Amino acid sequence: MSGNERNENFEARLDLVPQSPGVYLMKDASGSVIYVGKAVNLRRRLRSYFGPTPQGNEKVMAMISHIRDFSYLLCQNELESFILESNLIKRYQPFYNILLKDDHDYPYIRVTLQEMYPRIMKAYRVGPDEAEGAKYYGPYLNGDLWQALRTIHQLFPLKTCKRQFPRDIGKERPCLNYYIKKCIGPCLGTVKAEDYRQVIYQVCDFLEGRYDGIQKDLEEKMYQASEALDFEQAALYRDRLASLNKLQEKQVAVMDQDFDADALGLARNSAEVCVLKLEIRSGKITGTSTYFLDATAYSDEEVVRAFIEQYYPGAATIPRTIMTGVEALAEDSGLCAFLTGLSGCKVQIHYPQRGEKRHVLDMTETNATQALRRRTIIQGQSQQSVDEAMQLLGKITGLPYPPARIEAYDVSNTGKDDMTCAMVVFENCKVRRNQARTFNIRRQEGQDDYRAMTEAIDRRLNHIDDAAFGRKPDLILLDGGLGHVTVIKSLLEERGFADLPLAGMVKDRRHRTRGLVLADGSVVELAESLGLLKENAPHPESRAEISWFSEDPGVEREQKLALLRLLTGIQNEAHRVAGQANRRLNKKRQTRFKLEDIPGVGPKKRQKLMQAFRSIKEISQADVEGLLAKVPSLGQTTAENIYEHFHPQEEESP
Repeated sequence: MSGNERNENFEARLDLVPQSPGVYLMKDASGSVIYVGKAVNLRRRLRSYFGPTPQGNEKVMAMISHIRDFSYLLCQNELESFILESNLIKRYQPFYNILLKDDHDYPYIRVTLQEMYPRIMKAYRVGPDEAEGAKYYGPYLNGDLWQALRTIHQLFPLKTCKRQFPRDIGKERPCLNYYIKKCIGPCLGTVKAEDYRQVIYQVCDFLEGRYDGIQKDLEEKMYQASEALDFEQAALYRDRLASLNKLQEKQVAVMDQDFDADALGLARNSAEVCVLKLEIRSGKITGTSTYFLDATAYSDEEVVRAFIEQYYPGAATIPRTIMTGVEALAEDSGLCAFLTGLSGCKVQIHYPQRGEKRHVLDMTETNATQALRRRTIIQGQSQQSVDEAMQLLGKITGLPYPPARIEAYDVSNTGKDDMTCAMVVFENCKVRRNQARTFNIRRQEGQDDYRAMTEAIDRRLNHIDDAAFGRKPDLILLDGGLGHVTVIKSLLEERGFADLPLAGMVKDRRHRTRGLVLADGSVVELAESLGLLKENAPHPESRAEISWFSEDPGVEREQKLALLRLLTGIQNEAHRVAGQANRRLNKKRQTRFKLEDIPGVGPKKRQKLMQAFRSIKEISQADVEGLLAKVPSLGQTTAENIYEHFHPQEEESP
């Protein structure tokens, strides 16, 4: 059925759609729900999809082409449509919606509040028991999770055994934790279920960052035990109180003591979007959660809105303030009303522009960028995803097997000075930082990336059998396009390594990894084939040859996405190492210029000064006697020249 035929069939039905708030469901030919949306005016919104000139990004236009049916549900108001849309997205997981998925390598703390005697344990994902009352906190990094669990068991007298209550009450003697006061002993049958739940509620308060109530309760119990002359019990509460205070000292204070908020930071690369939630309770950072979305075709506003609508209906707690870097959301009264209805108290979405709140938001966005970078260096992917990416990379580059050792090169320079080229190594898809090398470019004057990379790889080939450099690579990747590949291909042929596979990692107009250019000049357009390229606008050079995927259309989307993540990680790591090396060279050159400009100071004396003093600042603060005491070979005249250089005499006023 053509688009015009479909729209004509829908026209009569659209006249019957009410002009009222509601939620609509788009379905494909099989009847599967492929998109869920909400609207204040259902008829107007649905007509916008089926008119002669529908508007939207690539993903919206692709969705429209697959629609074969639609249905809708009426709501009393906009707030009700918010909640219904969120529930339906969770139920159907429609392909064309932005779906909130946390990184499964980041586990949760699960509190089974639906049970008579709740348990606290590690969980790898939010389970269906959340609807029954269970609470999930996180996701955490693994190390952070175990630290949180250890702290919980230090502060609260909880059971750590595997006994199930009330089934196992009274069947066995209490364990050691009961006798050393680390468990209140529900296994004895003398502890009421409600008393044990009160301890669990305190654990929930702790995980939600509400420490004041816990601290006051511990202080009160300590004083009561002391007045009753139960000094052993008082000491126990004292130690727990000290542990809580120590924990609070470690937490970073960023705001006033009475300020509670969530800060939402956003970061993007060519394959994914990362949303990081920073939790601030009583002015201190108490936790973070990280989520990754396949939503690069959507705007920041659409991504953050989808996060809010899907995350907070199931959140353990909703603070009164949610900070975001998207100004338009702060003006959305409907979204604020939605959060207020969930929380039971007024919630505002705030767009900070300056001051402490802006600083916190900047910190959140920086952490989101780092989380996304860690993920792209394969730490956050399943082994199956990694294997598929490596198999596809080997196939593309003409290898009969996945490349076990990859060397990637990137040039960094400050103008025509301080030019360096970095070599980073990935073995079995893991970065080997101890094998990274940097080559300071010496054979050329002026700025020429092609010659710089040629020099670096030529010097690397001189050590091809040197064990200190590692074995010969299975694949060389260059941070550059067709020009870089052509130049290095010629070098490899001249040096007798024409059989060594070679490819360039190319970027889009926003400097994000988009694909590969091969030695034969063909281009592997990963981002474009995934529909992730912004405005469908690749670099002009990618038009030189037909895209590799047009000749091999059988590659699955997940495999291409895994490879794009891998290449992004490799390119980011090469860029990081090259940038660090360039900054070191720049700092060294600035130090040399600052000291060697002083009469009497040459390279040798500069070196002795830097060995004796840790920095130029310390040299500038030393007097003549101090300079001579540490570097006697300077001589009196040179020492005086150095002192006068950093302490110029002010001209006397007439």
